Amino acid sequence: MTTEQIIQAGGVGLFTLACAVYDLKAKRLPNWLTVAGLAAGLLFHAAAGAARGGLPGAGWDLLISLAGFAAGFGIMLLLWLIGTGGGGDVKFMGALGAWMGVQLVFYVFLIGAVLTVLASIAVLAYEGLRLGLGKAQRRYVTAPAGKGKGAVVTEAMRQQALARRRLMPWAVPAGIAAWLVLAWVYLR
Repeated sequence: MTTEQIIQAGGVGLFTLACAVYDLKAKRLPNWLTVAGLAAGLLFHAAAGAARGGLPGAGWDLLISLAGFAAGFGIMLLLWLIGTGGGGDVKFMGALGAWMGVQLVFYVFLIGAVLTVLASIAVLAYEGLRLGLGKAQRRYVTAPAGKGKGAVVTEAMRQQALARRRLMPWAVPAGIAAWLVLAWVYLR
């Protein structure tokens, strides 16, 4: 591995680890973390491009990094618009795209989606065995309902139910996918 590859792998590794831990604990990704990851990815590519090709190299690598940001951000924005992802996940994938580029962030998304499906099936199976199928369904699948006849479901109740139904924070499988993709690219 070259020095550039080691720095990139280290940056991606630290960023995804920090995001995965934060997302697991808080069930959200803060702007300060995702924006810092984006800035670091852009700076890395500008510096690496400048080291290889001066100012034109810096500009070219910065454009490639911005294209990766747009790809990662765009993929998750579509999911956020249909209500299946959070805003922090959108910014996380944008920052990851800035670090990894268009092609690799697409692979991260695909592998992360497969890991999410597999982990979700495992969680649902475990919870179905632990709680019983009816309770597991009410907890993870059924929409929230108010108590009593004619009860109103408030926005707070809806948000609480959505948070409870979220089986796995996206930063965890996406981070694992990023590590797998970089290992595949750099160690083959």
